[in-house]
Amino acid sequence: MESILIVDDDVNLCAMLSEELTEIGYDTYFLTGGERVLEYVSNNNVDLILLDLKMPGKNGYDVLKELEANNVDVRVIVLTAYADVKSALDSAKLGASDFISKPYDFDDLLITIRKAIQSEA
Repeated sequence: MESILIVDDDVNLCAMLSEELTEIGYDTYFLTGGERVLEYVSNNNVDLILLDLKMPGKNGYDVLKELEANNVDVRVIVLTAYADVKSALDSAKLGASDFISKPYDFDDLLITIRKAIQSEA
């Protein structure tokens, strides 16, 4: 079973996404900030991270930089309400495999998740 870590400061979004993804067979966990992402992925099997960019404290860019600096090999899909070309390019430069804007279409998100996980294998 593939494991997805959801990182977003919106606890309601985290809970909803976690429930939706769990119902279709993914093992999910969520964090409501970026501070513990490196610790979590270092101690748990994670196939994919769904990562918000704009969070108080350690934001998504900081998380991407931290993962890269520590050579963590995990696919990251940025899921953000602040979608623009610069954010998408900056995220890609920092290692994100895809970029989806909120509000998202769940079917489109699911396709993107499946592609990212398949490209990992």
